Amino acid sequence: MSSLPKLLMIIGGVLLVLGFLMQFIKLGKLPGDIIIKKENATFYFPIVTCILVSVILSAIFFIIGKFR
Repeated sequence: MSSLPKLLMIIGGVLLVLGFLMQFIKLGKLPGDIIIKKENATFYFPIVTCILVSVILSAIFFIIGKFR
């Protein structure tokens, strides 16, 4: 088996586990997230959550880059 199918299987497995864990973690309800509720529509933009995830992923990739 070449490396591409293995990589796709690993990415799929990681996404499956993350999707399962997101059911129990309330990450998208941080203070600062924008929620606009109208009569029969709701707009939700998780700006603080996006910034937090970006900082965490940047730190992880920086650490991985240091060891390569």
